[in-house]
Amino acid sequence: MRLLFIGDIVGKPGRRAIKQLLPGIRADKGIDFVVANCENAAGGFGVTPEVIDELFKCSIDVLTSGNHIWDKRDIIDVLDEYPLLLRPANYPAGSPGRGCVVADSLESNGNLAVINLEGRVFMRPLDCPFKTAQGHIEALEGETRVIIVDMHAEATSEKQAIGWFLDGRVSAVIGTHTHVQTADERILPNGTAYISDAGMTGAFDSVLGIRKEPAIERFLSVRPFKFDVAKGDIRLQGVIIDVDDSTGKSLSISRLSIKLDS
Repeated sequence: MRLLFIGDIVGKPGRRAIKQLLPGIRADKGIDFVVANCENAAGGFGVTPEVIDELFKCSIDVLTSGNHIWDKRDIIDVLDEYPLLLRPANYPAGSPGRGCVVADSLESNGNLAVINLEGRVFMRPLDCPFKTAQGHIEALEGETRVIIVDMHAEATSEKQAIGWFLDGRVSAVIGTHTHVQTADERILPNGTAYISDAGMTGAFDSVLGIRKEPAIERFLSVRPFKFDVAKGDIRLQGVIIDVDDSTGKSLSISRLSIKLDS
C-alpha cells in the first residue's frame, strides 16, 4: 500500500495546491490513500464545513487536524457528521468528533486506521497522547495492521519520543503543526516510518503560511497584529510511505515538495 500524507494545508493557497496538484500526484506516484492535515485550511486558522467538503472532493481520504480545529464555531457543531474528519483523540471524553477512524483503501483492497494526537509540550495540558495512542492501538487489534498516526505537536522531542514508543506497533508516526518540513525521515528499527514534520501546503513566501510583514511586526513590537494568509510561492509538501499490507510495517518513506506553477 502506498500512502501520501500531506502537511498542514494553509488557507486558500493551500487548497489551490491540493486542487491542482493532488490528482496528478495520485496518478503519477500510484497513491492508494491520502491523509492531509486541514486545521489551518480556512483563512489560516481552523476549518469550515464548506472547506471540508471542498477538500474531500479533491481525492483526500481522511482529514486530520490539531489545536486549531476549534477556531471556527460552525465546524464544532457538525464534527460528528464527518466520520473521516479527525480531531486529536486525547481531548477530554465527550468532546465533539472522533480521534481515530478505520477507512477503506479501495485501490489496494484493504483498510487502514488513522489516529490523530496532540502533544502537550508548549501546548494544552490534554490527556496523555502516549496512553491515548496505546488504547486505540489495542482497540484496533484484529481490524487492520496498517495504522497511521498524526502527531500534532510543537516539540520535536515529544514527537521523537512517541515515534520510538510506537515503533513496531504502528506503520507511521507523522509530525505536524510546525509547518517546516524536517529532513529526519526514516524507518525505525521495528518498521515504523517517522518524520518530525511533514511540512506545509500553502504559500512559502511567508512566515508559516502567513504574510511576513505582520508576523515581523509582532515580533518587533510584542503587540498583536492581524494575521493574513500569504499568497506567493505555493507548494504542496508531505511524505510518501510504502507499507507492507500483510505486516503493517513500512518499507520506505520519502519527502515530497512540489511547487505550483504561477
